Amino acid sequence: MDEVFDIQIISPEKNLLSDKINSATLPGFEGEMTLLFNHIPIITFLRPGIIKIQGKKDLKYFVEEGTVEFSNNNLTILSSTVLELTSLTKEKISKMIEESQSKLSQENLDDKLRYIFSTKIDCLSKINL
Repeated sequence: MDEVFDIQIISPEKNLLSDKINSATLPGFEGEMTLLFNHIPIITFLRPGIIKIQGKKDLKYFVEEGTVEFSNNNLTILSSTVLELTSLTKEKISKMIEESQSKLSQENLDDKLRYIFSTKIDCLSKINL
């Protein structure tokens, strides 16, 4: 039998996913990371990017930000902005890119926000091909 672990993806509105999975690839500020069964405990922050879930079926989510905790084969992802890729239309992606470009063009934007908006634009542009 495959080695699986529990995942929960939670937004303020609802619990988006609660399942057993084989792996999760996450966009962290330290870089992209893949978590497998018995991974060492970790707490980290998410940057804009794609969460890739492999389990009974493969799922992908766009995330703008959030926190991740993995411990005792339980993965919890908390984010106010998690969208399943299948729910994103070209129009919605284009609008999100335009909003981020507008924010990026503001003066007196600190380096962290500049990085976040740039990363978000880059990720969404790749989805919107």
